[in-house]
Amino acid sequence: MSNNLIVGFSGNTTRPSSTKRFVQSVTETLARQVGLEHQVFDVEDMGTSLASARSVADLDAEGRRVLETIIHAEALVIGSPTYKGSYTGLFKHVIDLLDPADLRGKPIIITATGGGDRHSLVVEHQLRPLFAFFEAFVTPTAIYATGRDFVEGDLSPAISARVRQAVNEASLLLQRRSDTLAIAAE
Repeated sequence: MSNNLIVGFSGNTTRPSSTKRFVQSVTETLARQVGLEHQVFDVEDMGTSLASARSVADLDAEGRRVLETIIHAEALVIGSPTYKGSYTGLFKHVIDLLDPADLRGKPIIITATGGGDRHSLVVEHQLRPLFAFFEAFVTPTAIYATGRDFVEGDLSPAISARVRQAVNEASLLLQRRSDTLAIAAE
């Protein structure tokens, strides 16, 4: 089951959030390039039942809907603010509710934001291994941005170039996945 949707999910725990805005921007760019709709969620959208949920069944209806949308997305754009060198705890809790097969073969662009360059490896040492466990197809290009990469609401040229590169990679993964599914259906 697919809903022809590109889904962004941000691990921000407060609003407003530069991480969610960044995930929104990358999600919109990918959706526009591949001609699909998009939707973006964050931890807050999971509802108040998230903190005590030990399984998907423990989530309220809204939390279950968000997880189902993530599972059935054509591709994901994932992002988290960097907190003490890693993603946020509630972000990880959401991911822990997924079955390992839920993201198998799904194209994913990983992003993160942080206060400085010293956190830039969060995408490679925290997020990439997390989604490798799920056997997702993570784009080779990951994107880490700091406050200086957001200038009056626009992305810096360097980050814009990385976004274009990651979106192109995700587009290729989506096309390959679509071709494979069409062959399998014959």
